[in-house]
Amino acid sequence: MPQAHTSSIAATRPLFGARQNDDHAPLAPPARSRQQLANALGWFSVALGLTELLMPRGLARAIGAPERTSLLRGLGLRELTSGIGILLGGNRDAWVQSRVAGDLIDLALLGASFRARRAKPAKLAAATVAVLGVTALDVLYSTRLARPTPVAFSRSVAINRPADELHLFMRNIENLPQLMSHLESVKKIDDRRSHWIAKAPAGTTLEWDVVITEDEPGRRLAWRSVEHADLAHRGSVELRPLAEGRGTALKVSLEFDPPGGAIGAAFGKLFGKVPEVQLARDLRRLKQLLETGEIASTEGQPSGRRTALSRLLP
Repeated sequence: MPQAHTSSIAATRPLFGARQNDDHAPLAPPARSRQQLANALGWFSVALGLTELLMPRGLARAIGAPERTSLLRGLGLRELTSGIGILLGGNRDAWVQSRVAGDLIDLALLGASFRARRAKPAKLAAATVAVLGVTALDVLYSTRLARPTPVAFSRSVAINRPADELHLFMRNIENLPQLMSHLESVKKIDDRRSHWIAKAPAGTTLEWDVVITEDEPGRRLAWRSVEHADLAHRGSVELRPLAEGRGTALKVSLEFDPPGGAIGAAFGKLFGKVPEVQLARDLRRLKQLLETGEIASTEGQPSGRRTALSRLLP
């Protein structure tokens, strides 16, 4: 039996060439609620903008503010421009963020209106509450629902096993929780789809479905999350036989689209501040399991607990 290759886990090496395929397509789009909220804000901007442009005096009387016709028409033009930009769906995030700045201007003007001689405080207070509500929605979209910057990383390891055996192990994706501590379970739905559950803070979980996009025995395995996943991501495993029977070079590449808010915090809990470190640990466990047949763990117990390879291979 050839001696185990001693190379440790390292950052991506030129063992693997660039590859263009469906695995490099954009990640699953954000949740439908994000698009619905953006559309609602866009139509609101259009309606308010037209009202300010066409009926500035009537709007001023309705909210109890002084009749500053030119100012209201200028605000209306700004609202109308933002609404059209949102609805056209170009750089939607930037247009919604511009609404946040506009909301602050509106609130400042309403505050100043309270000091006007003909002001009607009750109507102004109601208008201020309404603007605060819309501002909250704009901020919600901008901070919690806006598209995040994907996090991408990869690691490689040399394992003294044939490429076909490594592919067989990784293809049986229900093995993954044995190696990745953040995964609670992976359940097979059919030959290409599976349901993943991951641990999150405060005893909660994140769930998503995954579909296999490429499956080349002994060479490559790629997958991606489906639409509306709690944690949108994609990943791939590439296998390259090493010279002189020294085993196989295995490279894992991952890309996550971490959401904001509570789920974003859960992402940090799942993978830590340096996701590459977690992946490196998982690959060390994989190397140990496939080369020795078991994983020894002493965490939380006086003696090592072992996970046997024979229980993980079909």
